[in-house]
Parts: sequence; structure tokens; C-alpha cells
Amino acid sequence: MKEIICIVCPRGCQLTVDEANGYAVTGNGCPRGAAYGKSELQNPTRVLTSTVRLTGAALRRLPVKTDRAIPKGKLREAMALLDTVVAHAPVTEGQVLVADLLGTGANLVATREIPAE
Repeated sequence: MKEIICIVCPRGCQLTVDEANGYAVTGNGCPRGAAYGKSELQNPTRVLTSTVRLTGAALRRLPVKTDRAIPKGKLREAMALLDTVVAHAPVTEGQVLVADLLGTGANLVATREIPAE
């Protein structure tokens, strides 16, 4: 049995997941919590948020995120890849900077509009 805190909504339910019983989840306040508890133990994922280098603008860093969650085990590799990404202004919010990041199906997108200098 594993105990985890649900992060799907602000309630923060204390979940108990019984791996020996088909990943049965208890302690959830909603059906989303049950799904989260099961997936967190089988295949944990996270949305990656960070910044990348930016040229041609007053700011030198551009905030970015993945448009969907990626496997938690790929976060370090994804962060290493972000060190090589350089965006060029102007940038629009939602602009795809890296398509299909590491073969995960998630795109790296800008989270802010930045005009050119």
C-alpha cells in the first residue's frame, strides 16, 4: 500500500493505493482522484514548466511549458534539451517551440507573448 496526496484539485485528498489489489484507490473525494492515484503509481507524469533563452527582445528568457504531461522519468532529459533551445522574438503565446518533445507527443510552447526589440 502506498499513500500519496492527490494534486488534481485544491482539496489535496490523502489517497491510499493498494497495488496488490489492482491499484484500488481509497480516500479520494472525486473520481478524478481515483484515476490520479492509479496512474501515479503505474505511469507518473508531469507538465514541465521552465524557461528557454530568448534573442531579439528586451527579455533574455522566455517562459515555456509542455502542452500536456510527459513521463516523469523523462524530465531530466527534457530539461537538458531545453538548455539547447533558443527562441527568437517576436514570440506569441502558445507558439510551438519544440514539437513532439522527446517522442512524448507533447509540444513545448511559449506561455507569454514577447515582441521584438
